[in-house]
Amino acid sequence: MSEWEAGPDDEEAGAVMRTVTRQLKLWRESAGLTQAEFGASIGYGEDLVSSVERGRRIPRPEYLDRADEVLGAGGKIAAMKGDVTEARYPKKVRDVKRLEAEAVEICSYNNSVVDGLLQTEAYARAVFGSRRPQFAEEELEQRVAARLARQEILCSPTARPLFSFVLCEATLRRLIGGKMVMRSQIERLSGVARTRNVDLQVLPLSREENSGLGGPLRLLKLKDGTTVGLNEVQLTNRVITDPKETTVLDMRYGIIRAQALTPRE
Repeated sequence: MSEWEAGPDDEEAGAVMRTVTRQLKLWRESAGLTQAEFGASIGYGEDLVSSVERGRRIPRPEYLDRADEVLGAGGKIAAMKGDVTEARYPKKVRDVKRLEAEAVEICSYNNSVVDGLLQTEAYARAVFGSRRPQFAEEELEQRVAARLARQEILCSPTARPLFSFVLCEATLRRLIGGKMVMRSQIERLSGVARTRNVDLQVLPLSREENSGLGGPLRLLKLKDGTTVGLNEVQLTNRVITDPKETTVLDMRYGIIRAQALTPRE
């Protein structure tokens, strides 16, 4: 599925798109334009206009900008760009992004790759590109864009959670994407580590004790006092809300932090 094609099984995105496409059609009809005339005036073909109005294609931001200008909507159509942009990301990405926006603290341990919130675009593309069977080019670009969009939480002026990242040393030595990609990635980590609300630690391979051998884990401590775990393994993504399980993950993460080098080290 293309990044700009509407998925049939995503009810939330479908509701957003039905609202957007209904508004686009109403504005076009109020202006007395056929689909062909409207398409010509904004620089798109009649087939694309039809696909957008039928909810089969998600309009790009530039489409909405041109529609707003041609139809004289005064910003009302262009204002829908944010909702439309979110709708093009997979539902699980939107759900995680919402949880992260509600978090006062985000904790992550990874022993395979650098945490997605810290990845450069080139590194993320290399990670998704290594998947087998391979993603289609359109889906790969969609996933990269979604991952980069989640990183807005790191520099959000309104949501400023505390971040704690522990990376196994193996993630820094594994040359994903090649030497230049890893050089840029490590520079990115060095810069993020200087941010006041970020603690970045490394768990050395030389440690005789490693409580993270069970694999990556993420913990989100929310504003209402609850803790949510995120577990991403082969073919499975799971949100963990059972207090018994999140308590175990919280304890485990605390031990991993103690086993790692301090942020200054």
